Amino acid sequence: MINYKQSILQIQPSEFKSETFSSQSSSLISKKKHLKQLLSIIAFIFLNSSLLFAQTLNDLSFGTDTTLELVTWNIEHFPKNGDITVNYVQQIIENIDADIYAFQEIDDTVSFKYLLADLPQYHYYFMTSYYAGLAFIYKPEVIQINDIYEIYTSYPYWNPFPRSPKIMDFNFDNQNFFAINNHFKCCGDGYLNAADSDDEEARRYLASNLLKTYIDTNLPDKSVFLLGDLNDRLTDPAPNNVFINFLNDTENYLFADMEIATGSSTGWSYPSWPSHLDHILITNELFDEVQNSSYEIKTLKIEQYLPNGWSEYEANVSDHRPVGIKILPNNSVHHNESAEFKFSFSNYPNPCSNSTTFSFNEIKETSSIDIYDCAGSFVKSVNLNIGEKSKELDLNDRGPGVYYAKLVCNGTTLGARKVVILREG
Repeated sequence: MINYKQSILQIQPSEFKSETFSSQSSSLISKKKHLKQLLSIIAFIFLNSSLLFAQTLNDLSFGTDTTLELVTWNIEHFPKNGDITVNYVQQIIENIDADIYAFQEIDDTVSFKYLLADLPQYHYYFMTSYYAGLAFIYKPEVIQINDIYEIYTSYPYWNPFPRSPKIMDFNFDNQNFFAINNHFKCCGDGYLNAADSDDEEARRYLASNLLKTYIDTNLPDKSVFLLGDLNDRLTDPAPNNVFINFLNDTENYLFADMEIATGSSTGWSYPSWPSHLDHILITNELFDEVQNSSYEIKTLKIEQYLPNGWSEYEANVSDHRPVGIKILPNNSVHHNESAEFKFSFSNYPNPCSNSTTFSFNEIKETSSIDIYDCAGSFVKSVNLNIGEKSKELDLNDRGPGVYYAKLVCNGTTLGARKVVILREG
């Protein structure tokens, strides 16, 4: 190995001073020779330093000791490249260090058990011994399982659910949560034909509505994460949007990854298309956690930690990136006002196009709705009058994307909403 410091010191500063030669051309050639040598050494150092400090899987991180983290990950017919895949996935799981993983496309349960044998900090759950499809793994030292079960398992539901949703009822830090792992039907032409039971979009639309019905009926006051490879875009126009009933119910549901879906394609979970298909939906019991500074949702770009980038990841791991959410349940945002007033702040429609209308309790003091972009920069403020209970907000001056609206009274934030602007074309 070359000693960089020694190599540089071998070229003394005096060597670049003018020497006495029989001709000026000899002096110039000598200087150029030394300069070329120095530049070559600098270039060599730069190249090898970049390799030396390149990220590896050991630099990958997401989980912390205080937060609750869930990751959804389609690992494409695991293991797609045999033991090589097992070794990769094992390292990735360990370094992301999430509390719960919801996996899709586990073809070989024997290999999956082999993978987890070297990860004793995790326990696993899947339904059969020969084919899992969907699976959970979790840290038993922080996740206390109350129950794990499947829903919509009988024949009438096989069309919307080629893989029955799996539900984990668990406690984290003495609080109760539910995670619903899904893998919807793939493919389609982008157009929803509800009259055709074999239409891929229609099957996903029905699956989405059945899950909403299940949560509304059985888990109406529970903190629910609905996550998985849902195989469709959140940003499709309403007539073809399979998630439209969730998206329209902004009082009770929020796609936490909407900002990813409306953002740059470089952050999407399925780069091969490219599209964003892997989603995490939360119920309103978790809305406060989204406003907390410890909250984070992101696509985990594993390829950035591999020497050969995406080609290496896709060949040996998956064609989907994992998507993770991180919350701090015990440190939610609290306001001085009563919960009744806080939860009265809403807007419809959301997502919206040209305008949206906010509803709230009767205004009794000087108040405003302040709008911020997804980077936290102030956009504009709309004053509210005493006695008002609603306010329409014109959005024609805003581009598509995710914004935040805050209801502010005398400098105190009483409520906050995510506002998603979608426009065709």
